[in-house]
Amino acid sequence: MRELTRIPPAAWLRIALYGILLAGLFHSAYRVMFSWWDNEDFNYCYLVPFMALYLVWEKRHDLAAVPAEPSWAGMAPFVLGLGLFWLGELGGEFYTLYLASWLLFASLLWLHLGWSKLKVIWFSVAFLPAMFPPPNIINFPLSLKLRLISSQLGVAFLHLVGMSAYREGNVIDLGFTQLQVVDACSGLRYLYPLIIMGILLAYFYRAAMWKRIVLVLSVLPLTILMNSLRIAATGILYRWVGAAAAEGFFHGFSGWFVFMFALAFLLLEMFVFNLLPGAKGSFKDLAEQRPQNGGSSRKALRTSKTGLEALLSPPQSVVAAVLLALTLGVSQGIEFREKIPIAKPLAQFPMQVGTWTGKTDTIPSKFREGLYFSDYLLADYMNMQGQRINLYVAYYESQRKAESIHSPETCLPGSGWEFKNAGQRALALEGRKAMPVMAAGMENAGQKQVVYYWFAQRGRINTSLTQVKLYNFWDALTRRRTDGALVRLITPVLPGETPEEAEKRLQEFTREIVPVLDQFLPN
Repeated sequence: MRELTRIPPAAWLRIALYGILLAGLFHSAYRVMFSWWDNEDFNYCYLVPFMALYLVWEKRHDLAAVPAEPSWAGMAPFVLGLGLFWLGELGGEFYTLYLASWLLFASLLWLHLGWSKLKVIWFSVAFLPAMFPPPNIINFPLSLKLRLISSQLGVAFLHLVGMSAYREGNVIDLGFTQLQVVDACSGLRYLYPLIIMGILLAYFYRAAMWKRIVLVLSVLPLTILMNSLRIAATGILYRWVGAAAAEGFFHGFSGWFVFMFALAFLLLEMFVFNLLPGAKGSFKDLAEQRPQNGGSSRKALRTSKTGLEALLSPPQSVVAAVLLALTLGVSQGIEFREKIPIAKPLAQFPMQVGTWTGKTDTIPSKFREGLYFSDYLLADYMNMQGQRINLYVAYYESQRKAESIHSPETCLPGSGWEFKNAGQRALALEGRKAMPVMAAGMENAGQKQVVYYWFAQRGRINTSLTQVKLYNFWDALTRRRTDGALVRLITPVLPGETPEEAEKRLQEFTREIVPVLDQFLPN
């Protein structure tokens, strides 16, 4: 507390001003982040700020011993942070906004404290981004991979103990029942906390750098191994206790056991490292040495400037505050996205396209509210041979944070479908240049489908969500437009049919509907 009381009143005013400006810029993004923290996969994020504060408190004496030397060098990352803010704000990307908030915070420390002082608490500052839930573009593919690997190893362990088990996708058939390895069983909710734990252990562990790196890298295979054992144990217990083995107390206890056992294994790994030739590792002494020149730093504080001169010093603070205030004023006062209405309502989309006859369907309101589109079309088209293609078009008059296009690559795996062999195709169209589409095979519980999708963005055809975000940012600045549409086609792979034959059907249908879609989507 004595360190806090030595902070001049002018510094407290600057801190309050920065807090107000940063809150104005990032409050909407942080509200979404806090809602994500309630998800069981990310509730570890609540602890990260407190861990970072403890790490700063642990360095408090070293921090007080180094005099503050305000530096203009911190302005470079500050400007980069403002650029990331605009990229996230206009592109509608939350994780970019989170990184922008962290970079602005770190650069403000650099501007006011100087590099020498910032180096004392560098780990605490670098540790803070762990409180940001990783974006879905990382979470969904990672969860899918972990789920598949864990289920494969789980089946292998069941075979080792003499049990009959067969895996198809994420479903394990035990003969007497089937276990579905869902997202919650992927091991993702153990992986992130264990990575954080591994980083903290490596930070406090006084040992060769390679030992620290190996300690952190070992978290991923350890998580997969422990989760596979958990799945195998569920299959073994299912024979005696039934469905209770996969839910309730057993499910919760097994998750807690996985985490605690993995933590014990990391500590054992450090013990083994100490048995290897070379210097033994140890934990850092949490009670750091008292500063030898603490008196001089206190003296500097006592002789600091007062009044208006103190408030405007260092000049970096004035520049930073003005830039933050201008950014806040422009972001709140200027509308960068005009709402561009669709050329024709999708309700008028023809139900007869070539030889295909369609029938419209509706999306339940509870799902429709979370998609935020301005207009949509959901229809099943069937040809004379009885082959079916599902068409989904979602149009957005303007795209904003949390109200933008969702990629099927993240949404469909979240509903249980496993993406396979995803890649871009160049589809030849009559009278125009080839159009890029994203193609993928999908499997779920033995069912197979082929999907095509693309994003129609103001005269462009994009196939990745990253392209969509970047063009949203650029077009918001240059054209004041972020309107766009997602077009998705799905057809089942019929019995006796190959995925290639099903894809050929999609290609033919796509050539039929693209000219029709051009009449509905703004150019």
